[in-house]
Amino acid sequence: MSKEIAALTEKLLHYNHLFLKNYQEAREKGIKKDFHEVIKPFTDEVKAINEEWKRLMKIRLKENPHKHIHLKQIDTTSEHIEQQSIQSFFPETSRSRFLNTNRTVDYFLLEIRKELGF
Repeated sequence: MSKEIAALTEKLLHYNHLFLKNYQEAREKGIKKDFHEVIKPFTDEVKAINEEWKRLMKIRLKENPHKHIHLKQIDTTSEHIEQQSIQSFFPETSRSRFLNTNRTVDYFLLEIRKELGF
């Protein structure tokens, strides 16, 4: 299970960087992508990875509790990822909120990687 969690965590880190790239592009160009052709397929892909990561992390934490990682953090990070996968395409999304959330997700995923020894 650790290898699966490691792979999913890496994918989520990659997606988190894509969220930032998408957001910066949307802000600079002010162009909205087509919902059905671009946004929906992307968010569905992220959601599938995110839900599997969340499920496996909860199992892992129940079997091996960690001092610095808690179930609430898993839920919150998962929610942030889902929100950002959508918000990253819309230039009207609050810049400070988006960037803060993006940094929070990045930090927590890097902590997961470090704590679980990937």
